[in-house]
Amino acid sequence: MLIPSIDLMGGKIVQLIQGKKKALEFNNFEEWIERFSNFSMVQLIDLDAAIGSGDNRDILQQFLKRLPCQVGGGIGSIQIAQQILGLGARRVILGSSLVRDGKINAEFAEEASTALDADKLVFAVDAKGGKVAIHGWRELTAISPVEMVRSLERWCEAFLYTHIDTEGMMRGIPKDIVRSLREATSKQLIVAGGISTNEEIEELDKIGADGVVGMALYLGKLDIEAARQ
Repeated sequence: MLIPSIDLMGGKIVQLIQGKKKALEFNNFEEWIERFSNFSMVQLIDLDAAIGSGDNRDILQQFLKRLPCQVGGGIGSIQIAQQILGLGARRVILGSSLVRDGKINAEFAEEASTALDADKLVFAVDAKGGKVAIHGWRELTAISPVEMVRSLERWCEAFLYTHIDTEGMMRGIPKDIVRSLREATSKQLIVAGGISTNEEIEELDKIGADGVVGMALYLGKLDIEAARQ
């Protein structure tokens, strides 16, 4: 399954390369709402909230009224998660809050699962150089993606793995890493980071993973209708 990605920064839809360099920028929200309207899930990330430089809450509401979304970016507390769900999000994505003092924060994961229900939770595992990165990918930990997935599996509905090394580069995501994560969890596995072709979506499907795609969709490199089917 393909999950389109909408990343928001400064009041616009953007696409970044490895979370740093802005490559694309759009403000034609209606066009992308229409293009993504037939997908069963869309990923909506508030990048400003993720790095602590503000938020795009008003724009989030525009998309949430029209599209079925899982929302991430700066959701560091149960209260904020409840607010986002209250706006209409189907699921919330928790990331940096799952790590405390360089260690996996299982206590918070359990607390969130109890307060919000596991089926509302997607746990983000963002990795660079084989290690989990937090706080907008600016802080690297010593935690491996597989370790994090195995430790937190009981408290969520899905895992979102982002391979930062290839994010936005349209060179494909390493399948060996996807396979290792698939073996580590029975939950839904969603992966992102350089996916650029319909063939790659099909290959991920065979492994048992769903793919989040941004750059390739906005540049027209991937057939939206074929991917949706």
